[in-house]
Amino acid sequence: MTQQEEQVPVENSENEATETLSETEQLKLEVEEHKAKFIRLYAEFDNFKRRNAKERVELIQTAGRDVLQSMLEVMDDCDRAEKQMQTSDDLQQIKQGIGLVFTKFRNTLQAKGVKEMKSIGEEFNPDFHEAITEIPVNDPGMKGKVVDEVEKGYTLNEKIIRYSKVVVGK
Repeated sequence: MTQQEEQVPVENSENEATETLSETEQLKLEVEEHKAKFIRLYAEFDNFKRRNAKERVELIQTAGRDVLQSMLEVMDDCDRAEKQMQTSDDLQQIKQGIGLVFTKFRNTLQAKGVKEMKSIGEEFNPDFHEAITEIPVNDPGMKGKVVDEVEKGYTLNEKIIRYSKVVVGK
């Protein structure tokens, strides 16, 4: 029994050493595996950032393309109206043609989300209006309100793209 007892601990220590060695190797393999996954993930993320930056630049360069293409149709109408003005003496027909061009222009802008801001008669609001001057008014109800509009203001999808330049009553 003494010999067997001595052999058992020796076998156990060898098994433990083998197990420890295999655990260490397994851990090293896992670390290498995780490292490889990390490197691939980092490369994928770097590629994503580059692709995203490239797409952003392309979007900025072509952002107004749709609007400009629709404006070209209005420009064609303007060219036709100009030709007609040079060859026609019928003032009523010219006025009517130019009115149609302006209507088409306004409709095209509205279709793209551009809306005209209403200012005249409204309370002066510096968030929407830029006061050019103040003039005295006879009607006390018009004090602090917009009396005249020098330049119209516009919004694009509910965001102000140009403030109204207005005259305010005092």
